[in-house]
Parts: sequence; C-alpha cells; structure tokens
Amino acid sequence: MQKKKISLSTIILTVICVVFVAEAAAPVAALGNSQFFWWLFMIFAFLLPYGLISSELGTTYQGEGGLYDWTNKAYPGTRWGARAAWWYWLNFPLWMASLAVMIPDLLSIAFGIEINIWVGLLLQLAFILIVTIIACFPVCDSAIILNICAVIKVGLALLVGGMGIYFIIQNGFVNDMSPATFLPSFDLDSLSFISVIIFNMLGFEVICTFSDDMENPKKQIPQAIIVGGLVIAAIYLLGGFGIGAGIPAEEIDAAAGLIEAVVLMSGQEGGVFIGAVALLFMVTLFGNMISWSLGVNNTACYAAENGDMPKPFTKRWSKNDMPVGSAIINGVVAAVICVLGVIMTLAAPESELFWTFFALNLVLFLMSYLPIFPGFLKLRKVDPDTERPFRVPGGPALLKIMAWVPFVLIVISVLFCAVPLSFDPETLAAVLPITIGAIICIGLGEVLISARNKKK
Repeated sequence: MQKKKISLSTIILTVICVVFVAEAAAPVAALGNSQFFWWLFMIFAFLLPYGLISSELGTTYQGEGGLYDWTNKAYPGTRWGARAAWWYWLNFPLWMASLAVMIPDLLSIAFGIEINIWVGLLLQLAFILIVTIIACFPVCDSAIILNICAVIKVGLALLVGGMGIYFIIQNGFVNDMSPATFLPSFDLDSLSFISVIIFNMLGFEVICTFSDDMENPKKQIPQAIIVGGLVIAAIYLLGGFGIGAGIPAEEIDAAAGLIEAVVLMSGQEGGVFIGAVALLFMVTLFGNMISWSLGVNNTACYAAENGDMPKPFTKRWSKNDMPVGSAIINGVVAAVICVLGVIMTLAAPESELFWTFFALNLVLFLMSYLPIFPGFLKLRKVDPDTERPFRVPGGPALLKIMAWVPFVLIVISVLFCAVPLSFDPETLAAVLPITIGAIICIGLGEVLISARNKKK
C-alpha cells in the first residue's frame, strides 16, 4: 500500500508548530522595549541565514538524520556528528520536563482549583506519557494534531497582540515608551535572554527529517521554511508587543507571562475566558513536544544505527518502523527529571524549576547547531558537484557572513546562559546548576560516544 503523504499546507503548519514556541515569548518580553530591537536584529542576523542554510542542506542531503547527517557529511571520521546528535537528543527530555512542570499550574488556572505537589507530579507524568505514546506513530498520523496546535499558536499570538492594542487604546502603555527604551541593553540580565530569542527561531531542520513523508521534498522544504519563517517572525513580534503592552516588564514571570498578560489586559483573574486561554496554551505545549519528538527521535535512531548513539536508540516498532526506543527513553528521562524536580521543590520551595530545566535544555540545544554553519561552508567546498535543488544566494563573502554570524551568536548565547559572569550569590544560585548540569551532560555524552565507537 502506498505510504500516505503530507501536504504543503501541513508542512507549513508543522514548521509553525515546531519553531513558534509560545511559552518562550514571556522571558523575551521581560527585556522591555529593547526586545523589539533584538527580535528584528535576530530575524535578519540569525533566522534568515539559518532558514536559507537549512533549506539548502535539507534539500541536498535528504533523510532521517537531519543535522546529524549534515554534520557527518561535513566532518567524516570525527565525533562531531555524534556530539551533535547527543546534544540534540538530550535537550528534548529536559525540555519536555520543563513544559510538564507548567501543566499543573495551567490546569489550576483553567479550573480555579489548587493542585498539591503530588497530584501535580501525576499530571506531569501523564503529559509525558501522552507525548511518548503519540511519538510512536508516523507524522502523517499526527498531522491533524500539529495543524490544530499551529492554528492555536497563531490564534494566541493574535489574541495577545489584539488585546495589547485594545489595552493601549483604553489605558495607555504600562511601560515607558520613550525612544531611548527601544535601544538595546547590554547588561548581563538582558544579554542572557538573547539565547531565548535564538531558541525561539530554531527547528527548521526538523521538517527535513520528514522528507520521506512528502510528495516533493526538494520543492516543499524551502517553500515551507520561507512561508513559515515569515509567519513566525510576524507572530513573535505581535505576541511580544501584546505582552509588553499589558504587563510591566519587571513583573513578567518567565513561566507564565503570556497568561498573566491576558489576565491583566482582560481584567479577569479567572472565569471561562481565562480558563479557555490556559487550556489552549496547554494544548500548544503538547503540539511542541509531539512535533519535536518526531524529528528528535528520527535523528537519534539514525545516529544510533550508524553507531554514534547508544544501541537502545536503534529499536524500531515492527508495525510502522517508528523509532520507539528513542521515544521511550525520552519519556523515562523526562519522568525521572520531574520526580527529581519535586524533590528539589520540597528541599528548596523557592527554586524556579521551569527556568532551570529550560535553560539547561537551551544550552545543549544551541550547542548541537554549532557544527551546521561551518559545515555548510565546508560542504560547498568539498562537495560542489552534488545537485542542490535550492542554493543559498550570494557570493563567497556573503555566504561566510551568513554562516559565521549565526555561529558567533550561538557561542555568545551559550556563554551568557551557562557561565556565571558575575559572582554575587543570586547569580551563582541561578547559573551554577545550569553550568554543572551542562558539564555533566556533555561529559556523559563523551563517555557514551567513546564506548559506542570502540564497539564499531
């Protein structure tokens, strides 16, 4: 029987579902009006070149490996492909745990009830279980879920942006809107959020791992990335504007800023409207995890089959050939992290679990992209004869700028996110767990990669 294919509209919506991260809009809005400078700067300095490079690599080197495959082709005989696959995979269960932490709070807002820590843990585990089960089925089976989640994400961004405009008309701006406030701030707190903006723009390579499910991937991949990228840029700006209009920047909660903005602008602390927004926001978290899991699992399984990830990742379901080994491992790791999170909360009730998990996942995730940009330049040089259905336009000098500027931005983002740049107790308490966690994760990866390579 012929394999079911996904349409271009579904691919575009999947791009939006993958790349647009509703829960990450609030931390960026905490920058105040300077967020708009950084959004616009990053759209041109990062999103545009990254999208074009992903389009070329994804249409030239098709398959389930994604960025792992691109890195291996650029650096054969090295461990860079294995490292990229490890970092890329490990960020996912950390991210899933950070979103699972939000589920009890969203349900509490939606239904106006108090949820104790143990019931909250059960809800977190239920979230992880549902994502894990759905990840065991092909992307075409999840297409309707991804489409719905993408539409909800756009709808929430339009809602927040529209409410922001209405709030301004009725009440004026809550933040200082003088021209000077729109200039970029280079203090440590502000620069640490730049990594979140880059994180918000990543994910184009995920749809490249779905090429076997497309009718014409060489045409559909660049179309989806270009159209999806334009929509994503617009809704990030609109959503950031809405949150910035409705809530003072210094009061924005990194984990619940979007909901808080809706509460403030609507003048309602509960009720049907706020409950519906909280539930819709929760649905988008499922969409994020489902869409990402399909790409991450394919990459991890493909890398394991090539001997660059632990053998359990090679397990596929005979029924549909899906990488269930990776899916199950994701679920188990995320569940363990959530249990540890409860223990951390009991030991230190003031700890911010969402940001700790999110920041650690962010560091590993950003690192996995580092080899792509110099790898793109190298593949242009060492593999010039391979047909490139889509080519990044420009001469050698422009291509180097388009590759090295995003690379440098990622390096800077990792440093500001994972390295304590001041040594006051508050900074050390916030950043050191991320630093230690990143060192442990990277070191464990090196051990596992070395052990796997010895068995080849």
